[in-house]
Amino acid sequence: MEKDNQEPKESSKSHSSHHHHHHKEKKDNVNNVVHKYSISTDKSGELTITVQGDLTQQEKRAVFLTVHDLGCNHTSFQDFVNSPCMSEIKERSCFIHVDVPGHADNNAPLPDNFTFPSLQTLGEDLVTVLDYLHVKYVIGLGEGAGANVLARFGLKHPSRCLGLILINCTGSAATVLETFKTKFISWNNDEVAKGAEDFLLYHKFGHAFNEQLVGDNPDKEKIVSEFSSRLHSSLNPKNVKHYVKAFMTRKDLPLKNCKVDVLLITGMLSPYASVVEKLHKDTDKEKVTMMKIERAGNVFTDAPAKVAQSILLFCKGQGLLTSVVMPGVDRQRAFSTSSGGSNGEPRRLSRGMSMEEYDKPNIRRLSITVNEQLPPIQAKK
Repeated sequence: MEKDNQEPKESSKSHSSHHHHHHKEKKDNVNNVVHKYSISTDKSGELTITVQGDLTQQEKRAVFLTVHDLGCNHTSFQDFVNSPCMSEIKERSCFIHVDVPGHADNNAPLPDNFTFPSLQTLGEDLVTVLDYLHVKYVIGLGEGAGANVLARFGLKHPSRCLGLILINCTGSAATVLETFKTKFISWNNDEVAKGAEDFLLYHKFGHAFNEQLVGDNPDKEKIVSEFSSRLHSSLNPKNVKHYVKAFMTRKDLPLKNCKVDVLLITGMLSPYASVVEKLHKDTDKEKVTMMKIERAGNVFTDAPAKVAQSILLFCKGQGLLTSVVMPGVDRQRAFSTSSGGSNGEPRRLSRGMSMEEYDKPNIRRLSITVNEQLPPIQAKK
């Protein structure tokens, strides 16, 4: 699938406005309208918000709130949502993508007098985005630092959050990254210094410097070089550094007090696998489920279809996206016993059973059968 054409997105940005009807629209792949908003928050400054999907239909859809990781912006989630493995989910969902302060494409450096919010403050302030867009409930979908931000949102505003899907979420403040701390904090010039870039590559892909890349992905070099060039071309390095510092100085995450269901996702080969396991160990297992994806370092690039399946299973567990059928996803009670063929055909709901006849399913009742015969995801050209 083609990458979004970048031009219209850039031009629409300067026209962001606080009036619902005056913002620019841009058409994205399949007549999916994308809206941009600039929303002022209490303590986190202006947030640039990109909405994919029609929020007026929110009653009938799953609404996701995404927050990106360090060294990237909302386009990492937008690209994932536009990938083929997400098409069924995308058709019945809306996505509200957040750019953390100063991280929209081609942003100027944040002013010197701007205090970059802590991850806690940012998480608490996200409720402003929901209020502004008149959205009642969301499912948080976050990666890395963004997963940490959304966890704090869910802890603070459980009545607005239907659940959290957290990829490589770190609980304690001291982690794998501490080794890089010394290199990082001394990173003062505005160039993304070599040490910083090594840190971000390690954070995202689990390898440092010239080591072998982990994971099964044949396009690794290309993925890493795309990440690198985005980092230099569209993001402001000074602003990137602020988010990294906020991540480095975060407080422990008290996830054991979480009132909403949480799915923790990590790759077995991710540098965060053990950190995510540790976070999971200290939580209430009634609420928190963990999914470890084999042979994956960065799960978005190495196993996007499995991430999509996990998202779908989690949503079905919350009573959402109940009509979506995807190969490799099995809903024990709703599916007939005749399983789909190994040619990757989706299993069909048996005749005469409507989803409404089931009570709200519990995520524990869903089996995650990851179908090894899934057709390979086409690499982006």
